[in-house]
Amino acid sequence: MALKEYYQLLEIAPTATADEVKRAFRAQIARYHPDKVQHLGREFQDMAADRAAELTEAYRILSDAGRRAEYDRARSAIGGEDASAAPPSGEPSPPAPAPDSAPPPPPPPPSQPSAAEATRSGQFTQERASRDQYVRKATFGRFLQALEAVGGVYEELPAPGFDLALVPKSRMFARNKGPRLLGRFVDRVDRQAVADAWAQAGKWGAASDEVCVFLIGSAVAPAGELAGEIAIQRKKQARGSKLTLIPVDARNWDAHMPLDAPAIAKTLLARLKSGG
Repeated sequence: MALKEYYQLLEIAPTATADEVKRAFRAQIARYHPDKVQHLGREFQDMAADRAAELTEAYRILSDAGRRAEYDRARSAIGGEDASAAPPSGEPSPPAPAPDSAPPPPPPPPSQPSAAEATRSGQFTQERASRDQYVRKATFGRFLQALEAVGGVYEELPAPGFDLALVPKSRMFARNKGPRLLGRFVDRVDRQAVADAWAQAGKWGAASDEVCVFLIGSAVAPAGELAGEIAIQRKKQARGSKLTLIPVDARNWDAHMPLDAPAIAKTLLARLKSGG
């Protein structure tokens, strides 16, 4: 049976201390709590439960000094990185040589990962990318269902840099009124994500079009940080442009709703928040 990559699961180095293992586990497991994925459908809930079990097992092994040492030995035996190169759990480093002793030889050049290690790493990266892609699709699938439920009449168009781009659907002899809607999914909604999404949104549509950006992430920075960056971007935007950005927490659809957000955005997010 293939050895599981517990360090990659927790996104830590093999030299991580016990405190770093604990912090990484808490941060990762929070992303897969049932309350955080209940809106994404049964299939992803099952995937989240599987990942939570894997994370729990990784923590069980790496948080125990004896189990971790045994795991590291097994990992080294099949070509993994030798975690004994540095103290893994905060132990003091070996004492320095006496002043009159000969200098230690230079360290050997870093070894290249074995074929087995590279294969495991590639499989893990591919698995994570697939799961992230499913989360993204499930999130925007739910978004479109809610938009239809509240009576939004939109059609999709491509927009570079965004996962979803919607324009009011034209009606016979008239254009349907309403803002253009853009959606982008990120790992964490923070200051940089706001600046990047704002810059990309400014390139889409005519200057006179009203554009509303939903910046959705599985983690969200503090409200003060987001509000500060949004204020900076508002000052930079061209006079007469109508761009609104709404940070949204994908785990529960909580949103930092601007007072001047379009009515359709408020109605849509209220629907998503209620789970209807």
